[in-house]
Amino acid sequence: MGPRAAQRVALPIVMAMLCAVVVAADKLSELQAHFDSETNGVHKARMLQRLGDAEFEEASRAEKSGDYVTVGLIMEKYRDNVRAASQVLEKEKPDAERHSNGYRQLEMHVQKGLRQIDEILLVATAEYKPPLQLVRADLLTFDDELLRFLFPRKHENKPAVPAAPTGGPPNLEVHE
Repeated sequence: MGPRAAQRVALPIVMAMLCAVVVAADKLSELQAHFDSETNGVHKARMLQRLGDAEFEEASRAEKSGDYVTVGLIMEKYRDNVRAASQVLEKEKPDAERHSNGYRQLEMHVQKGLRQIDEILLVATAEYKPPLQLVRADLLTFDDELLRFLFPRKHENKPAVPAAPTGGPPNLEVHE
């Protein structure tokens, strides 16, 4: 195969890959806009599932290309979205034990986010780990709070989970 034939074969492949990246970015910004405009806490928590999955896909693409700055920004945005959904839920339905819809979905997705960030921390270089560890500590705190809201009697006498130290390895503590 000559150079011209190789170019004819490679060009459509490169164009398809670029289109996929642009479509993914458009999907992510569309989901983010829809999430930001949602005022219902349960709907916001459910939307976070789709938005978070799209953010994880984008972070995975950035990770594969070695762009850990983008990975960090995406995971920080995910943490901020978890915070926003949690705050709206707490205002609307302060009794999560009786009205758990939304809280359950949010807690399960935070668990997924913790697994995602743990995988990223395993391969990230040392210079990119501190901000990711801060995001992980925040997600761990959100997860603990959500579990306390959902199961208040089970967590009555237990202290809150301490945050992971920023200089060492992530705190891989397992929740019951």
